[in-house]
Amino acid sequence: MLQQKATAACRDARSAGREAAATSLYTTAQQTTTHAPMNAVEIEQAITDLAQHPFNPAEFPYAFLEAFGNKATTLKRLRAGVSNKSDLGGVLQTHNIHILTCAPGQVTATLAALKASPATTKAKVKFILATDLPAPRASRQAGGTDLEAEDLNNGETIACAYPNLPDHFGFFLPLAGISTVQQISENAFDIRATSRLNRLYVELLKDNPDWGKAERRHDMNKFMARLIFCFFAEDTDIFLEKGRFTATISQMSAADASNTHTIIATLFRAMNTPRANRTTAQIPRWADGFSYVNGRLFSGSDTVPRFSKIARAYLLHVGGLDWTKINPDIFGSMIQAVAADEERGELGMHYTSVPNILKVLNPLFLDDLRSKLNEAGDNPRMLLNLRKRMARIRVFDPACGSGNFLVIAYKEMRAIEAEINRRRGESDHASEIPLTNFRGIELRDFPAEIARLALVIAEYQCDVLYRGQKLALAEFLPLSHESWITCGNALRLDWLSICPPTGTGVKLHADDLFGRPLEQAEIDFENEGGETYICGNPPYLGSTWQTIEQKADLQIIFDKRTKNWKSLDYVAGWFMKAADYGTHTHSSAAFVSTNSICQGQQVAILWPLIFASGHQIAFAHTSFKWANLAAHNAGVTVVIVGIANPAPKVRQLFALTDDGETEVKEVAQINAYLVPGANVVVEKAARPLSGQAEMLRGNMPYDGGHLLLSRDEVDALGLTPEQRTRFIRRIYGSAEFIRGLERYCLWIEDAHLEEALGIDAIQQRIEGVRTMRLASRDRGANEMAARAHQMREMNIGRSQTIVMPGVSSESRAYLPVGIVDNNTSVTNLAFALYDATLWSLAFIASRLHLVWIATVCGKLKTDFRYSNTLGWNTFPVPTLTEKNHNDLTRSAENILLLKT
Repeated sequence: MLQQKATAACRDARSAGREAAATSLYTTAQQTTTHAPMNAVEIEQAITDLAQHPFNPAEFPYAFLEAFGNKATTLKRLRAGVSNKSDLGGVLQTHNIHILTCAPGQVTATLAALKASPATTKAKVKFILATDLPAPRASRQAGGTDLEAEDLNNGETIACAYPNLPDHFGFFLPLAGISTVQQISENAFDIRATSRLNRLYVELLKDNPDWGKAERRHDMNKFMARLIFCFFAEDTDIFLEKGRFTATISQMSAADASNTHTIIATLFRAMNTPRANRTTAQIPRWADGFSYVNGRLFSGSDTVPRFSKIARAYLLHVGGLDWTKINPDIFGSMIQAVAADEERGELGMHYTSVPNILKVLNPLFLDDLRSKLNEAGDNPRMLLNLRKRMARIRVFDPACGSGNFLVIAYKEMRAIEAEINRRRGESDHASEIPLTNFRGIELRDFPAEIARLALVIAEYQCDVLYRGQKLALAEFLPLSHESWITCGNALRLDWLSICPPTGTGVKLHADDLFGRPLEQAEIDFENEGGETYICGNPPYLGSTWQTIEQKADLQIIFDKRTKNWKSLDYVAGWFMKAADYGTHTHSSAAFVSTNSICQGQQVAILWPLIFASGHQIAFAHTSFKWANLAAHNAGVTVVIVGIANPAPKVRQLFALTDDGETEVKEVAQINAYLVPGANVVVEKAARPLSGQAEMLRGNMPYDGGHLLLSRDEVDALGLTPEQRTRFIRRIYGSAEFIRGLERYCLWIEDAHLEEALGIDAIQQRIEGVRTMRLASRDRGANEMAARAHQMREMNIGRSQTIVMPGVSSESRAYLPVGIVDNNTSVTNLAFALYDATLWSLAFIASRLHLVWIATVCGKLKTDFRYSNTLGWNTFPVPTLTEKNHNDLTRSAENILLLKT
């Protein structure tokens, strides 16, 4: 009966969802004039809306393209045939997709025709797609009968009924410029669930604006966590009958949603009431069949926000999804954006791929566990000892977000444990790995809620996988009320109290597992002396972008250790706290970080402090892109660094090869620059240490754009040839030098100021500089207003200048360097050797200097960021003979001849 009602509820939800949806996609293409890049969740919703609307074969290709973010102007050009290159009467978008609708039953043949089409090959399309018209007597509401598509880059295909297209939206994400990973295509459910929950959340806040305020935000977040649990429970037989929660709401609540909040509150109250107390609590019979959940998930207030008819429809639609497909390590990362106004615009981008997480966890401890499993073979005692060891391992993520590192660690450990049990002939053996050994700290309330829920779901799914549905159900409820995730500032909290090294001295249980956590999640460990592994992906934030509070966080940690702490990235606080933690207990730590902590000035500030604690670098991944699901996402460039005390004798250094594969080197030591070698730290030097010529940063204009000119602006000054020679100089920064761009500057010596002021166009520019500098709150800028006709520095070579760009591409096998004449200047975006001997240029262009700069200087993403004080002044140059000077000069001349 309930199963039938659940099916009806889903059908009602789909109908109501269409009613609540925005204007049909078939018309919005003509109405919309601008589009922001679409994210995965928005695309999924657009595809769902498309599949639910009446099928129109003529309009389908354009609606499909709009769903993936194509602008109205692009679609207009396709409609007009201007950019449509199809030779089969379909729609072909160059470098993208070739779409064709066909007669019923002809989809496979049509797809073959699309693939064989010369236009498809010529236009280098990524995808081909064919769908057929409804059968003659079929309802037009049903859409096309079938749909097939192929990714021409890798040969992968999909085939489905047209209404099921939303299940495969991830297959087409490259059409929106989204560089995705296999897990997203295989787990499209998580994005669909996120999309539905977001629409429900936004709709509820419209009708309950007070629930969006700070004082009620926790109540709203807790309500959403409860709903997620119920959706999962009703589809996994935890509530005994599939779809029971959604069907009960559909049956018992009024169609106008006037009592929906009351029905849900009653269900929540039943789940918080032991069966023996339900008569006293006056739980109605229709709610009495729901299990007692405990875990304090439903304790506290049972107030529920009021529902509109649209919100009720969204709720039923969410419940109509198949929540058995939830993947907690992916879902949690995305759903955290639902409850954050500042993040909702990036909904669906909060995804950290499992392979990336395993880059941290595998070398940190999972590889060792798997190695011990291989060593044990089928030896019962060795297997038992490994199982006991695993039961005492603590995994601690002090920046856990929605818990994906903890969930992946738990699932991987359960897989190893299951293999141990299989080899010992104990497949039904209950897991000895407690969730309470997986600890986290998260600053924000809702991700902390989701992290707890994700671990609960992961535990149940592992029990089903390794022990069977019957045993999993028998042991799942009631939930434990112990808390594993602390909500607070990880850089202010005492990690030893949250993840204590022993099982003594910590007695207090959390009041409410899914309510406001205590400042410390104090739970006894039953694993005295176990290992602790600290991991995660903390916030990076360079010094420029840190808030006052974040600066204060770092000050508390570093102020008594170093006076230069203000230059550190925010993530440095986690490394230092992990090292401090490791001085009190047996632990290892590994974090994802921006690569800047292992380059440039931060190395000399942070790493001597880490090494002084006794820790060494145990393993590391050199720079790679840590991408998410954002459209056209380049990803932040990161490293992974693992530290331990003591560190293993053999250490692993991972790096990406030119073909994108990961290679690993086993070395005796890894230093702070993530290269094999001793812990040598290079500090800035004010002067060259090896006697080479002095290198200065170029001249800073600080002019508001008034001293720098394009060629057209120079011409507009109306200068005579003599004035042009006297007052205009060619000037180079990094971009101008590397790309050959033309840029000029006013170059006015004091002796010629009176003449320059007599030229009206120049006088106006000088006044513009003066006004800009006087308006600044910087005292130095105010003082510079007295000489508004000049840049801050006025350095220029008497005979020549060697120019070194400040930033250059990693793709070159050399650093770009060159020479300019005495009528040319350099901005502060480049470095200069004024009137230096030519052999200095040979040094800079050498492969040895490139390697030195790449190692000790900072980088912009992975591009080289040059530094005179850190890279040039510290460059070790041996004592040179006259012959060495001559050979180097000849090499420099040859380089310059090749450039010309």
